Amino acid sequence: MTVEYLTIGYGQLFIAGLLILINIGLSVRLKLGLERQMSIAVVRMVVQLTLMGYLLRWIFTWDNPWMILALGSVMSGIASVSAVNRTKRRFPGVYWNSFLSVWSSAFLVTLVTMIGVLQVDPWYTPRYLIPIWGMVLGNMINGISLALDRFMEDLAVRKDQVEVWLALGATRWEAARDSVREAARTGMIPIINTMLVLGIVSLPGMITGQILAGADPAEATNYQITIFFVIASAVALCVTGMLLLAFSILFNGRHQLCTNRLRSSNG
Repeated sequence: MTVEYLTIGYGQLFIAGLLILINIGLSVRLKLGLERQMSIAVVRMVVQLTLMGYLLRWIFTWDNPWMILALGSVMSGIASVSAVNRTKRRFPGVYWNSFLSVWSSAFLVTLVTMIGVLQVDPWYTPRYLIPIWGMVLGNMINGISLALDRFMEDLAVRKDQVEVWLALGATRWEAARDSVREAARTGMIPIINTMLVLGIVSLPGMITGQILAGADPAEATNYQITIFFVIASAVALCVTGMLLLAFSILFNGRHQLCTNRLRSSNG
């Protein structure tokens, strides 16, 4: 049996858009005051995704690896800034460290996926590389912001305890080890929770999209499993790398805790 690809025209898109009237109607009926925000969000989403669609159509014609990596770097930069902006505290070099962790983790895992798993030739084919890189970055933001926020907050709260350990002869790693572990666990929990309910509670977007495009459900499932392996490993690498960089800044070589380097995001 041949499965046809279902296209969505502007008329069908308009009908789908009418569903948002449910949100607006509920907001008005319950006096939530969200009508203006919802309308702005809808307009922004439509404009942004429409522009992105045309932009990707152009990007997919690129055949220059340096241009494609430059685009990946820009995406990584935006993701790293977004991750840091969600934290309550900052320290010197936090944005650069975030970018370094995000870019290196995303590049390494995506490269392995392109060459070893999908075996795309050339490996920098933008039609495959950019979407995978984007999915990886989207999940990194949440993980790195949660882990970094937990680590810095933990050090600020447990400052006296950590300094007592250091004064008694503990190394900086011995004093920070528990904080690093808890922060890493916090950063990885969201992706673990997502994987736990995949296929039972939720049907991921990649499977849904491929099935609607006419792909065999079993093959679509293989793609989704692969992507989550990729995302989970990238999040683990990124979170660990960022925490180790933060550790090296907040503890100096003389095994001292430098809480003076921490500052509130409001300051």
